[in-house]
Amino acid sequence: MGNLISVRPSRSKSVRAALLGAVAVAAAGAVTIEALPLSTEAAIAAAPVTSAGPASFADVVDHVKGAVVSVKVKIDATNVSEEGDAQPMPNFPKGGPLEKFFRQFGAPGMGQPFGDGEPHQRPHAGMAQGSGFFISPDGYIVTNNHVVEHAKDVTITTNEGKTIAARVVGTDPKTDLALLKVKEGSDYPYVSFASQTPRVGDWVIAVGNPFGLGGTVTAGIVSARGRDIGSGPYDDFLQIDAPVNHGNSGGPTFNAQGEVVGVNTAIFSPSGGSVGIGFAIASDVAKTVVGQLKDNGKVARGWLGVQIQPVSQDIADSLGLKDAKGAIVDKAEKDSPAAAAGLKDGDVITAVNGDAVSDSHDLARRIAALGPKKEAELTIVRNGLPQTVKVMLGSMSDDRQAKADATEQQPKDAMAKYGMALEPATAVEGAGKTGVVVAEVDPDGVAAQKGVQTGDLILAVGGKLVSHPSEVAAALDAAKADGKKSVLMQVRNDSGTHFVALSTQVS
Repeated sequence: MGNLISVRPSRSKSVRAALLGAVAVAAAGAVTIEALPLSTEAAIAAAPVTSAGPASFADVVDHVKGAVVSVKVKIDATNVSEEGDAQPMPNFPKGGPLEKFFRQFGAPGMGQPFGDGEPHQRPHAGMAQGSGFFISPDGYIVTNNHVVEHAKDVTITTNEGKTIAARVVGTDPKTDLALLKVKEGSDYPYVSFASQTPRVGDWVIAVGNPFGLGGTVTAGIVSARGRDIGSGPYDDFLQIDAPVNHGNSGGPTFNAQGEVVGVNTAIFSPSGGSVGIGFAIASDVAKTVVGQLKDNGKVARGWLGVQIQPVSQDIADSLGLKDAKGAIVDKAEKDSPAAAAGLKDGDVITAVNGDAVSDSHDLARRIAALGPKKEAELTIVRNGLPQTVKVMLGSMSDDRQAKADATEQQPKDAMAKYGMALEPATAVEGAGKTGVVVAEVDPDGVAAQKGVQTGDLILAVGGKLVSHPSEVAAALDAAKADGKKSVLMQVRNDSGTHFVALSTQVS
């Protein structure tokens, strides 16, 4: 059994059979590329030779291969949902390549199962197979959560062929990591996590158990860093140009010094085999999670208690920010650490403890990594001015994851140039007593282009609360008069509260 994409694996056997295994690989050895001159032998001899990599990875492999193991798991399927084939599809972007992959290759409820090609059955027990690696001489082993999920019995096979029983110390589904401990022996060969993240273009080496073969070595380069593939709120994957195959899930990716830079967990493949797009959990994420699993058997994450969204260029322009970076607070939840610290709607969080925040996803990772009951200093921009706010983080529970009178209405044509017509919330049944309801939207208008929809409730414009269409129009006109290219509107709908930067450059 091997995994092709380990993001929120299905609990049905048919899909689970397709969700175990991934590793980063490419071609090892020297590659010589040279132009063929059209003249003399001397010119040929003088032609430059460019090496694409080291002549051999053998020394590194000899150093690390003893720490890599094969993991075999007997699954207790009585704990697997009987609605296995009806499990929801992972939350990939609609129409994106990963969604298309699942549709083509048997996502839950989305077509034929894939893997061994056998008809789907729901047994009381099954087998799963993956890879792992020792991180300490006393027998702690890192692997993927989806490899050992619902494990009844776990055994590992060392590079020398010895089979040893192991137990699950702890798992973290949010990052797809798990920690095992062998039940006997000590003084095992082990490897360490790298202290620095690799650069794009660095060579990497993987050792794993593809298709149950065991002890297979491959090599490639880091294609990208910080990949978010939609598997969870803390995605931070290395992308590797590697042929990744069934059975390598949970195996290590090494740098040229023999340090672990990633834990292989997923691939993208339209064909069912490797096309050179593999994903590995970054070592800094794995190191933090594994440390907590070892100490506590579970992972505790920090909680700020805000709804956030990334800062687009339009939002940055409307707030006078130099760069479109950071996370803007849509809403501070009631009785949350954010509310207690005084964070407000519209605040832009640009740094945590002095480290710059690139976007909302980055903020969620940083807050979670700090852990509960830790004080964090947030750098924010409020009303165009930078300031700092100190906040005592809470603990993230399992269910938390970083929703005027008509007679005073402005004439409809006052907002027509923006492509929408407005009504006071008080004039629309069920809309509440505050804000302005979007009654109509021109599908070709400026508002529609920014995602404004009929039924949206505009709460504030330019940082000021609004209750009547006239206030919305006045705020837009004032922003235009001040030379602002856009103005920030706080909007609420069924999806929650968010900000929209509406251009003022319309006539």
